[in-house]
Amino acid sequence: MATLPAVEIRRMVCQGLEEDLAQGDATTSALFSSPVPALAEIIAQQSLVVAGMAAAVQTFLMVDPSLRLSVSKRDGERVKDGEPLLQIEGDGRSILLAERVALNFLQHLSGIATLTQRFCQAVRGYHASILDTRKTLPGWRALQKWAVSLGGGINHRRSLSDGILIKDNHLALLQRTRRPVERACRLAHARRSSDLPIIVEVESLADVRQALTGKPDIILLDNMAPDLVRRAVTLIKKQALVEVSGGITLKNVRAMAAAGADRISIGALTHSAPAATISLVMTLTQPSRRRRS
Repeated sequence: MATLPAVEIRRMVCQGLEEDLAQGDATTSALFSSPVPALAEIIAQQSLVVAGMAAAVQTFLMVDPSLRLSVSKRDGERVKDGEPLLQIEGDGRSILLAERVALNFLQHLSGIATLTQRFCQAVRGYHASILDTRKTLPGWRALQKWAVSLGGGINHRRSLSDGILIKDNHLALLQRTRRPVERACRLAHARRSSDLPIIVEVESLADVRQALTGKPDIILLDNMAPDLVRRAVTLIKKQALVEVSGGITLKNVRAMAAAGADRISIGALTHSAPAATISLVMTLTQPSRRRRS
């Protein structure tokens, strides 16, 4: 299972609580002047892949270390509609303080993991891998890419330093040179300081031919229909890995895999995944001595 450093989770939780609680909770303070014993349960309201549980737990404990937590489902587990994810017992005021931030982590990250899983299931039977992109929220990249991996996807570059990816705007600055796609690949080979992969984005079969002469590690077919992808794969003949990107949806991703793509990169995994439907239900209770798990 994919793991995320505890320090990264703590950083994000601190940031979330600072945003929400810097000036306190006016509503809870107005209604409750003393502890209110309560029991809360976080419940999935759809089938989903859990992501963000570690952050949710950290959120509640950072607000109030005396809260007693019982985790039913951990990060990476699949759950069905109606299944409990987490139980929290203690002062209801503390639960209210942490509720929104904890749910934000669970809903957003579980949404990413769940969408990723759907894409992975859609290409089952083919050798194509589902990859994310750098289209992430500032500060959230580590968590969003972690959620992708929990859903079965593979992380593409984590930063600009993780590979040489020659895109359309790089090529636009080389348009005055002869055969810019080939030229860009040759420059990358000559100047890379390590074994970083060289990926070049192309938009036509003519560009593919230029790329093959430049010998990149991966040729990225941008916004091509499945039939054109198939023709490009035939032209490439395994001289480079084939990646497809641009306009990938659950309706066409299987066709892209069937056309012979090795990698399918999808920005929507992180920038457009719908939040998972998860709720917190709270009731009054009597204090208990249950141990935190």
